[in-house]
Amino acid sequence: MWEKLILQAFVSLLPVFLYQLWMYRLNQGRSSIPFFCVAYGFSLAACFLLTDTMAYGFDLNLRYIPFLMGSLYGGIPGLVTMTTIYIVMRLPQLSDNWETFGFVGLILVLVPLLLLTIRPFQLGRISDKFRIVFFLLTAEAAYYAMMYLGYLNQNEPNRLAEGTIQIAAITLVSYGTAALTIYTINQVMQHYQLQHQLRRMSSNFMNEVHKLQQFIDQMAMGTMGTVIVDADGRISHLNDAAIRLSGQALKGRSRLEFTGMPYNMFFRKQGICSELLDDAMKGSMSPSKIFSDGDRTYMQTAFPIRNLQAGIVTGAAIVIQDITEMSQLRAELGRMERLSLVGQMAASITHEIRNPMAVIRGFVQLMRERSPDSQQEYFRIVIEELDRANSIINDFLSLAQNRVIEKEQTSLHHIIQELVPLLWADANLRGQSIELELADDMPLLELNDKEIKQMILNLARNGMEAMGDKGVLKLGTQINSASVELRVEDTGEGIPADKLARLFEPFYTTKTRGTGLGLPLCLSIAERHNGRIDVQTNPGEGTLFRVIFNLPDTQEDSITA
Repeated sequence: MWEKLILQAFVSLLPVFLYQLWMYRLNQGRSSIPFFCVAYGFSLAACFLLTDTMAYGFDLNLRYIPFLMGSLYGGIPGLVTMTTIYIVMRLPQLSDNWETFGFVGLILVLVPLLLLTIRPFQLGRISDKFRIVFFLLTAEAAYYAMMYLGYLNQNEPNRLAEGTIQIAAITLVSYGTAALTIYTINQVMQHYQLQHQLRRMSSNFMNEVHKLQQFIDQMAMGTMGTVIVDADGRISHLNDAAIRLSGQALKGRSRLEFTGMPYNMFFRKQGICSELLDDAMKGSMSPSKIFSDGDRTYMQTAFPIRNLQAGIVTGAAIVIQDITEMSQLRAELGRMERLSLVGQMAASITHEIRNPMAVIRGFVQLMRERSPDSQQEYFRIVIEELDRANSIINDFLSLAQNRVIEKEQTSLHHIIQELVPLLWADANLRGQSIELELADDMPLLELNDKEIKQMILNLARNGMEAMGDKGVLKLGTQINSASVELRVEDTGEGIPADKLARLFEPFYTTKTRGTGLGLPLCLSIAERHNGRIDVQTNPGEGTLFRVIFNLPDTQEDSITA
């Protein structure tokens, strides 16, 4: 009997060892309930096959160990499986009333107890599981002791001591087997949970790394180079913009080739301060620095990366940002501030100067009428200079206008045709000619007739002044899908590159008698008409001014159609 009890104990523990293989090698996150149902089902069947010969009418064995473990760990499916196997294999063995009574009593008592304890067992801590299993084993041992010892007392009183020892030995073996089962399964589950948490943390870490790399790569699309180095000063993350700005050749090379490279070997382009990273690696943050590369301007900032818990520097990062557009916006803001200043000046001087000048001009003209012919030339010069001064004041006023101008539907060609006689008169005086190249089917635009005429006159006269005798001024229009262009092109000497950048600054002029307000005024008029001015110039070949008026969406659709 004892040899088979030992075999039954081994068979009862066999699912525990198989469970480790199931969890570590085969499971991969699947439910363990099918395993417990199958493994403990085979264990229960094996215990039946290893059951010893009936002892005084009772079979003493450990088969209720797999019955309990399979039911508690397998849940309701496990209880149904174990109960079915137990009934199927136990019924053929029943031979007398005592066995039948014991079998029926066990099923009627044990199954309801298991139903009540399955959920608390599965949700409880290991100490709770020990208490539940030991309670069930004790209750079952008491039930078997009562039945078995009752039978001996009635039929074999001299065997009571032996029967008591047998019941006690089986109970102790049951306690040990159950305790080892619970402890081992709990350790396997904890180890699996730790492995699962480790895999999840590793996956989260990799996701964070990928997010960081994606963030750095997206910064590259915004022309922002980023380099992150570890505590040893070796590159751990970077993007294509950083490679391009560093002076390294990117074509045909992967970012992985630069990973692990010391940062002081990575930066080759002059202007990039690796000293900023040196300071950041020491835990300090230096002020940002700006450097230029051709016509682009960059700002570089470095900062340390710390382990907040340990309070130590674990690396550093440098960000190189293209601030060319920002610099241009700052220059444009300066231009707008200067225009605002011009407006304030114009508003303050207009009434103070124009009225006295009108009076002076009137008296000069009266004096001219009463003076001899020998002095007429002097009066003419005075009146011209007064008119010139008045023209400057008018330019001031036009440039300072921020009010909403009145517009009406009109044709740009109609305005040009009205100005052609005046422009031809100016061109004839200079020995120049004018060519018109007007597009077909010009759409009506929302224009202020007076302002557009002033803009065309300014651009045309600028072009005439830039040309010598026999120069040709080309005045034309062009229709695009989303815009209409007014083109004023001369055949002069062109505009030098150093002067082109300041062309639309107020008061900036290259003319001896210029005010520097003509082109800023033209730009202001274009912007008030939802447009812009582009300049194309070639030294020695001439200059083209393109005034581009953006079309509303409805007009775009009609032109496209």
